[in-house]
Amino acid sequence: MVDSLNPFVVSGKIPQEYFCDRVEEAAQLEKSLRNQLNVVLTSSRRIGKTALVDFVFDKPEIRDNYITISVDILHTTSFREFILTLGTAVFESVATRSVRLRKQFVTILKSLSASFGYDPILNVPTFDVRLGDVQNPEYTLAEIFHYLESVNKRCLVVIDEFQQIVYYPEKNVEAILRTHIQKLSNANFVFSGSRRRMMEEIFFSSKRPFYQSAKALRLEPIDHDIYLDFATNNFEKSGKHITPEAFTHVYNTFWAVTFYIQRIMKDAFAETSVGATCDINMVKQLIEDYIDENDSRLREQLSFITESQKELLYAIHAEQHVQSITSSEFNKKYRLRSPSSTQSASIKLLEYDMITRKEKIYSISDPLFNLWLDRKNV
Repeated sequence: MVDSLNPFVVSGKIPQEYFCDRVEEAAQLEKSLRNQLNVVLTSSRRIGKTALVDFVFDKPEIRDNYITISVDILHTTSFREFILTLGTAVFESVATRSVRLRKQFVTILKSLSASFGYDPILNVPTFDVRLGDVQNPEYTLAEIFHYLESVNKRCLVVIDEFQQIVYYPEKNVEAILRTHIQKLSNANFVFSGSRRRMMEEIFFSSKRPFYQSAKALRLEPIDHDIYLDFATNNFEKSGKHITPEAFTHVYNTFWAVTFYIQRIMKDAFAETSVGATCDINMVKQLIEDYIDENDSRLREQLSFITESQKELLYAIHAEQHVQSITSSEFNKKYRLRSPSSTQSASIKLLEYDMITRKEKIYSISDPLFNLWLDRKNV
């Protein structure tokens, strides 16, 4: 017997038939890009920004008429590393399309030409550039964009976790990028980020270089009823069943965060035999198993923060939602050191994305981490 293909995809590109909702958001993103607009795409983490962009990029109208380039800069810590990551993505997405485009890439990127490798069998250059080879980041950036201008199809570039540039030691990165991007006539950008407050500051503060340079698109969680229908229908297509109570429990437990819902639904689908029903007891056990699976990783997260940061983290977890973390009442209740120490700790926890602040309310960022803290009784 051949197992049913699991319709709840959690990694890689999601086939069109297994993509849940986002009809309106996908249409908005596609329309903006086809009308040569840059887009700033924001949401909480794991809501589905990358999946949405991949979904739109894979549409025939986009795939057949544009060159799409995806750049994830979450791991980068400097402008030089940004340039290396961007250059690598452009080489792999554009230059590898033909021998002509490879050679053109080497010809235009003179600042890195000495660092390129060569494949004698295929008779083509290879991208063997290392971080130390990027000596003049701004000049190399100009060369990369000059290359994008030279290709024969319009380019669509998504830069994921764009707010990371704020943490670079170089202080003029936003101005440099804005200056070069506004000169491009053959490319448009999707600036994607999971730190909404920071992304809004970058793009909607009149004091910043990127002010009003991109159309805003905000991803909210998928509606419960739409997601329930999606899950139920995919179970039913394979002769399986899931109770509404089971799905709702997963949806609420993980605060409607797409990635976690998909993961538990994927496990539930795999555990449910043809003709059988996934009930609330099954998903509760699967959630417990998933917390166990992530125990070491979450424990390691705590090992990197200070004692005062842990104290504040545990206090926010206990309250769930805190409006004033520097109030004397809150600090006394949880025996925190001082309002100033609490403020300093909050800045770091926000930076580490362990807590979030929305409309001046502080809470734990990650529902899985919140569940793990529940289990630890901290």
